[in-house]
Amino acid sequence: MEDAPTSGLATDTPLIRPAREILEAETTLARLAVAAETAAGEGRDGVRTAAAVVLREALESGHAAIREGLEARPWAGGAVARSIAWLTDEVVRLSLEVGLRWLHPSANPTEGERVAVLAVGGYGRFEMAPYSDVDLLFLTHWKRTPWVESLVESVLYLLWDLRLKVGHSTRTVDDCVRLAGSDITIRTALLEHRCISGDTRLVEDLETRLWTGLFSRTGPEFVEAKLDERGQRHQRQGGTRYLLEPNVKESKGGLRDLQTLWWIAKYLYHAGSPRDLAEKGVFTEDEVAVFSEAEEFLWTVRCHLHYLSGRANEQLSFDMQVDVARRLGFEDNGGQRGVERFMQRYFQHAKAVGELTRIFLAALEAAHVKKRPTLGTVVRNLGFGGASRNLTGPFRIRDGRLDFPDEATILDDPLNILRIFDEALRTGTLVHPSAMRVIAANLDLIDDDLRANPVANRIFLHLLVDCGDPERALRRMNETGVLGAFIPEWGRIHAMMQFNMYHHYTVDEHSIMAVSILARIERGRLKEDLPVASAILAQGVDRVPLYVAMFLHDIGKGMERDHSEVGEEIARVVCPRLGLDDAQTDTVCWLVRNHLLMSDVAQKRDISDPTTVRAFAAEVRTPSRLNLLLVLTACDIMAVGPDVWNNWKAQLLRSLHRRTREVLTGGSDSQSRTTRLAEAQDEFRAGLSDWSPEAVEAEVNRYYRPFFLGLPLETQLVFARLGQGARPEQVLSDITPEESRDATRACFYMSDHPGLFARLSGALALAGANVLDARTVTTSDGVSCSVFWIQDSEGNAYESARLDRLRKAVDRALKGEVVAREALKPKRKVKKRESKFNVPTRVLFDNASSELYTVVEVDTRDRVGLLYDLTRALAGCNVTIASAIIATYGEQAVDVFYVKDLFGLKITAANKMKQIESRLRDAVEAAAPDSDEG
Repeated sequence: MEDAPTSGLATDTPLIRPAREILEAETTLARLAVAAETAAGEGRDGVRTAAAVVLREALESGHAAIREGLEARPWAGGAVARSIAWLTDEVVRLSLEVGLRWLHPSANPTEGERVAVLAVGGYGRFEMAPYSDVDLLFLTHWKRTPWVESLVESVLYLLWDLRLKVGHSTRTVDDCVRLAGSDITIRTALLEHRCISGDTRLVEDLETRLWTGLFSRTGPEFVEAKLDERGQRHQRQGGTRYLLEPNVKESKGGLRDLQTLWWIAKYLYHAGSPRDLAEKGVFTEDEVAVFSEAEEFLWTVRCHLHYLSGRANEQLSFDMQVDVARRLGFEDNGGQRGVERFMQRYFQHAKAVGELTRIFLAALEAAHVKKRPTLGTVVRNLGFGGASRNLTGPFRIRDGRLDFPDEATILDDPLNILRIFDEALRTGTLVHPSAMRVIAANLDLIDDDLRANPVANRIFLHLLVDCGDPERALRRMNETGVLGAFIPEWGRIHAMMQFNMYHHYTVDEHSIMAVSILARIERGRLKEDLPVASAILAQGVDRVPLYVAMFLHDIGKGMERDHSEVGEEIARVVCPRLGLDDAQTDTVCWLVRNHLLMSDVAQKRDISDPTTVRAFAAEVRTPSRLNLLLVLTACDIMAVGPDVWNNWKAQLLRSLHRRTREVLTGGSDSQSRTTRLAEAQDEFRAGLSDWSPEAVEAEVNRYYRPFFLGLPLETQLVFARLGQGARPEQVLSDITPEESRDATRACFYMSDHPGLFARLSGALALAGANVLDARTVTTSDGVSCSVFWIQDSEGNAYESARLDRLRKAVDRALKGEVVAREALKPKRKVKKRESKFNVPTRVLFDNASSELYTVVEVDTRDRVGLLYDLTRALAGCNVTIASAIIATYGEQAVDVFYVKDLFGLKITAANKMKQIESRLRDAVEAAAPDSDEG
């Protein structure tokens, strides 16, 4: 890599290609002279236009060379950032030269005509992304003349002619100092000023005035302002560094966090490079290396993002993740896709940035530059009581935090690595960053001997199960690497992302959040959201296997095999080491192996079907396992991400739990189907108490068994009342929000005909509704009673104000005023950020889950109108649909149909199954959405 020439101040900074291959300054200046001479007769505008042509060619050629350099060396993002800054320097310097030589020549400039052009902000740091703004400060003498104003105006017009996005200001030294004193943003930009060209005396004066008159006396104020700014930015960006579509610049753990450290370091220590922080004792040499590696990685990602987007794009969206990963050479490996391995590396660097921030802020607190977090901390520092009086073990309080007296504390006894986390939680004290630093530097002490040590395992199990705040314990250990060292299998899932739109967090973050939710349930914090799970824990369960299973439930991810099977094998090894007995180990292994079972049955099967419930009960076997599985399932779903858990899923799980418990305890299973039918009919009769006995019996006789055993009583009564006085040609509906389920119930009553279920599905799709569940029964006199539970596009029940619009949209579709197949086409486009998800289509036939129906499960990519397409395909196969259950997991949809053939029998013939599968696959492919490039 070549050094930059001496035209700029950054004379020793490596570029992506030799400087002369990016821009040949002498040649370009000669071309400008020729262009200016040729256009001399056309006035200043003509000269400026001619100069712009030359400079634009040089700028475009330079950018092309830099981009080629990145293609040849895709990991050299830092060199690209410096090269773009150097190229911009040259273009700005040449633009100023055009202004001074040919637009506003002045043979003998006066004192008031002194001017310097400075780069400020990120550009002043000598870092620019491909589409970054160019931030310039025109620094002038206090006796500014009209000539200076004309010169600045001409230079700016020339830069705008080059299509550069220029942020600019024209100020005197006094202006700069005064404005910087009252505006932190301006002060930060000036902190990183760098002279590109012009009068160096002005620059030196500015430098002296800023440091002696402002920076040197306002350190604490600047630190607090930047940290407050950082906190607000983190809040806007989601508050976690583990967002699956992070903003490379602004998200927690991104470039802006590194820059904030750098601003503070420069402000307080006048640091010129990260290495200066090692000399000041703030960072170790290893930590400086971590800083540089994270910065280089983030700049590499940012540069690729800009080039791939063709604009200033900082969001690492799903589609961009795939493209950047491919450019950086990440390939699929084992059970992980290349994009997942790339994002795991991203999150590891983001975590490293967080660790550096913590170390740096602790150093500021120790130097009394940053405010300590609480009054209690200050009291402890002054020695007035607090945790220091109650410490156990070889620890001390330093700056209000728990620390080792020296490194020998863990070198002599590695158990103290685990003990300090236990002691911190026992005393309610934060662990000092210096202790975290010592631990991170000595992770090799956590070896097979320590992992096999019964005391170490008791401490770990206590932190997981009995410390009262397992989330805090696990996070601290995860951040330092202790968790991955003590449980090596955990190290593999650390910072592992799952490339889908369902999981919002990395695998380790999700697992820790699930344990945290479990602890909150146990403390009674979630009684309203999880009443059944809360009651189960309040009544008492064996907590140890539940917590261990929650911690390990996803530890098998990232392998080629089913992660539940892998997780069970890992649990079989880990549990005895942690001190669990054989029975507890068997429980953990069963829970890990089956942690998706209850969710799958509840969301993908008809849990009103006794056969389904009996089959699930046979898998679970005991009420205690059922209780543990319900709690684990609820925590798992809630930890997936915001708004994933809702009342719909809650009522499905509660219903399955109740029905299964009745089977396991000899309740409902002992009842014959005839008895249950009779009881359901009696409840139906009671609901029509305002009808005459004759009318009630006539109504009962209209319906078959699936009506009474498959539909909720309130829905049965809706259909009975809709049918009063209905004419055969009428289409009647009742659309009512069910807030307790986070869904809207839509009942349709009309004459039955082939393909009706598909028509209703299409009408709802056109209205923008998402179907969760649907049932249809036919009366003895040929009337179809179809009920759909739907949500709006935000996953909520429809608001009352929107119901009339929904009814009209459905009516139009049912009357044929809108043809669903054509009207849905424009709505099928996939957003560009979602275009890289690949969901293979699977069609499964299940004749065991129901005595009366064949269950057809279609697992494919979700899209608008999918249910309509699939139901049309089934209707084309002369298949009758009794019910449909729809579950969505981000970009993936699982549509499950309970069906019979034309003769009312299950579908068992292999050729018929093959025909249905072919039609369903054709329906998926024929209406596959196009990618929306916008």
